[in-house]
Amino acid sequence: MITGYSVATLVVFIISISFVIYPVSIPTPRRIPNIPINLTTAPILAIAILWAAQCLDPAVIRGGIVGTDGVKPYNILILFFSLAYMAITLDITGILQSAAFWVSNKGGSNGWKLYSYFYIMLTILSILLGNDPVILSGTAFLIYYTKVAELNHISWLMSEFAAANTASMVLFVGNPTNVVICEGFNVNNAAFTAYTILPFIACSVFCFLALGGQYRNKKYVPRKLNHAADLDARSVLLDPIGACVGSFMLGSALILCLVVSFFGIDVWKISLPFATAKFIYDVAWDHYRFVRKMPMLGRGQTGPEDNGDGVPSDDFMLQDAQTSPDDKSRHRQPSLPMSTTENVNSFPDSDRTVVDNLPQSSGKVFVARWRSKGIALHKRLHAHFPTFFTALPRLPFALVPFAFSQFILIEALSYQGWMDVFGTWLIRATHGDMYRTIWLIGVLGVILCNISGTNIGATILLTKVVRAASPMLSDQTIRAAAIALAVASNIGAVSFTFSASLAGLLWRGILKQKGIIVTQATFAYWNVLPLVVMMIVGLSVVCAEMAVLY
Repeated sequence: MITGYSVATLVVFIISISFVIYPVSIPTPRRIPNIPINLTTAPILAIAILWAAQCLDPAVIRGGIVGTDGVKPYNILILFFSLAYMAITLDITGILQSAAFWVSNKGGSNGWKLYSYFYIMLTILSILLGNDPVILSGTAFLIYYTKVAELNHISWLMSEFAAANTASMVLFVGNPTNVVICEGFNVNNAAFTAYTILPFIACSVFCFLALGGQYRNKKYVPRKLNHAADLDARSVLLDPIGACVGSFMLGSALILCLVVSFFGIDVWKISLPFATAKFIYDVAWDHYRFVRKMPMLGRGQTGPEDNGDGVPSDDFMLQDAQTSPDDKSRHRQPSLPMSTTENVNSFPDSDRTVVDNLPQSSGKVFVARWRSKGIALHKRLHAHFPTFFTALPRLPFALVPFAFSQFILIEALSYQGWMDVFGTWLIRATHGDMYRTIWLIGVLGVILCNISGTNIGATILLTKVVRAASPMLSDQTIRAAAIALAVASNIGAVSFTFSASLAGLLWRGILKQKGIIVTQATFAYWNVLPLVVMMIVGLSVVCAEMAVLY
């Protein structure tokens, strides 16, 4: 039964989502930082308001953290962070940049050939590593490459974003939304890949065709590059041994996670020990190299191209690897004033204030002294254990409060009866028909990715809605809805708003650091055709699969 508390809960939920999509900053008096109302803080404030208004109780909060209906938020986050750490530390070894250099050399001066090769490479890497590590590394490379080759960056960057997010639907670990679906609908992890592989292939192929159609003008993808150059792929492979060990551990973890899913074992019990073992290896290997004064991740003598702690910038390494196509001799291009990607998720600039600017009162001097010691300690640890301290700020810590908050808020909607209402609407709209359910859930999934606080929020919400309607739906229809939602939640990131996915927010942050501004209108304009094509093709393939299977 819908009451005033129910209406208040829904209104607060909608308001919190609006601040996720359009964050604001509340001004404060001098010397006090502005108060941000954004993806991290808005859902938490919404929970506090609802708790104060007695629209939810501690049992609801506990249900949002521990989980209900088979969905375990802690399981999802531990799994995601474990695999993210292994993928990011693998990226730090330089293996992704090395692969990009190798593909660039294979493409040569043929513009469309190179464009196709990059699309295929990014797709394969995103299947294996997930979209976030590929976007972190691939975006920085493409920004530099398009500037040096004098290419229009928008066509190459939009292609990268589409390829990475589409490919993340293949493995259940490719995206947190996949794990939510596997948990919520009790889909076996290996079966998930079996269901999504054909929609992925169709979406990926037709997405490339759509991209090719809208970038057919030679100003976006020229037939022949004016400034082609051979790149030394070995020069950016900073840690070959670490790359081999990291690839083996990540591959083993993924295979074991697929195997144990057949026996009903929570996959975080596999991924967490592997991530712990990888952390121990990283620390031990860095210590060994530090003691023996071996080069670590490109660290050498500090020079003007270092970023301040002896770590060469990504752009400097890319420039240093470039060789002339005529004599293959190494030469450097003029340095580009671009920062590295490793501070994308780091602390805000206000936390790095120079201590000399503080007023010299006794209390502030004491704080400044300890702060200076902390900074010095961090630099020493960073120099001693570069792998871990480079990976740490890249981990998506903003996902933790956001994901738990979304689970709690949607649990509050369920507590107030909204899931039953939405489930009833779903039954009335589809009459329980499997194909209508596929299209309704798929289209709603894409739309809600844009308006419900990233694809994670949309997936949690629609999973709960289908579960609420499950008594009136056949098992085949529920399974079809799960696969349609898997397709929608991944391609929904290639959408109209950056906040449709955490990957979109990360991508925009990297571009902003590099001095490239992609407006919301530009992002939506170039995504609309690939998105519509993928949605139609992907959901059609899901319908065909269900027709064959059931």
